[in-house]
Amino acid sequence: LKAVILIGGPQKGTRFRPLSFEVPKPLFPVAGVPMVQHHIEACAKVPGMKEILLMGFYQPHEALSRFLVSAQQEFKIPIRYLQEYAALGTGGGIYHFRDQILSGGAEAFFVLNADVCSEFPLQEMLEFRQQHGDIHSFVILGTTANRTQALNYGCIVANADTQEVQHYVEKPSTFVSEIINCGIYLFTPAIFQHIGEVFQRNQQELALEESSNGWQRAEVIRLEQDVFTALAGSGKLYVYKTDGFWSQIKSAGSAIYASRLYLNQYSKSHPERLAQNKPGGPVIRGNVYIHPTASVDSTAVLGPNVSIGEGVTVGAGVRVRESIVLHGASLHDHTCVLNTIVGWDSTIGRWARVEGTPSDPNPNDPYAKIDSETLFRDGRLTPSITILGCSVTIPAEVVILNSIVLPHKELSRSYKNQIIL
Repeated sequence: LKAVILIGGPQKGTRFRPLSFEVPKPLFPVAGVPMVQHHIEACAKVPGMKEILLMGFYQPHEALSRFLVSAQQEFKIPIRYLQEYAALGTGGGIYHFRDQILSGGAEAFFVLNADVCSEFPLQEMLEFRQQHGDIHSFVILGTTANRTQALNYGCIVANADTQEVQHYVEKPSTFVSEIINCGIYLFTPAIFQHIGEVFQRNQQELALEESSNGWQRAEVIRLEQDVFTALAGSGKLYVYKTDGFWSQIKSAGSAIYASRLYLNQYSKSHPERLAQNKPGGPVIRGNVYIHPTASVDSTAVLGPNVSIGEGVTVGAGVRVRESIVLHGASLHDHTCVLNTIVGWDSTIGRWARVEGTPSDPNPNDPYAKIDSETLFRDGRLTPSITILGCSVTIPAEVVILNSIVLPHKELSRSYKNQIIL
């Protein structure tokens, strides 16, 4: 078995700015560890996993290389980064590196998108494939969404008895199905034959269109639109439906929601990562992660859903809720931080209040997913979580509401519903 994690590249992730300026999005910390580490951990637990490949078009990056070395040591499994020469789409990348994926005689491999958070039921997908379909079939992980939100995802129509995928539509314009694609797949080497057919078809079409200016590439292949749509109804593609948690991490607001889901899971999987109430320690409410190097005053109140990064200083009487505080930040006495991501090495002055509006799914609908919010609606900034880029200084006694502050800013007054450039 092998696993391929698709981490994309620098041109996208614009919805993740200003945080993606400082660190490749897959390394952004969610619930205290880099986003993609949750994927690696899940893959490393699967018996028979021989190698994990990260694939994307980030330039070899110091932070990325450091992360790979430490992850290899921690999970005792070979992890490599394969760099695409351009954005090749979800199918083009694995087709381009098919020899690397199949080297060593891989019988099957997982493909995971880095920008999802999930319980990753990989073992269950393997067992499901043994029970349904033949050993050459492919499995998509699916989950249930509500009817209106399903239109924003790939929708799957499956046979109720066999779970065979009969119809697949990416982001349909009208309602097709409540079962959506989670961006986690189990393939066998046979998938490359299907991707190869798309590649050849693309080449033929490009040869016919002399006037295509050469910017279209036959190698750009999207698994969802190009491959699954064609495979549906052929008896080769199945869906495994999970009831576990799942969410996309497209915008910075969804990182806070993903952090909540993972912190919640820690009570079972990593209880040692959750902070406890101790005499002489801060007040902890709900699930909170505090990095061992952070210094937190005993009168601070943290939680629920708070993640405090490396070397962070939290002063007396500080209140933090539903927030991610990144390494080196400092929260001076009596600040209040709600629904906010505080960037690296940022400082919030005494008695300041920094607050955002959560973009959580509807808590009364068990199938609701997080909406990928647009930044603006009707010419106004949509109220969302507040984001401070790295090295932002907020003075004492000001209020910052629903705003995005770009890196290296020193603010002098209060702001509301603004992007501060």
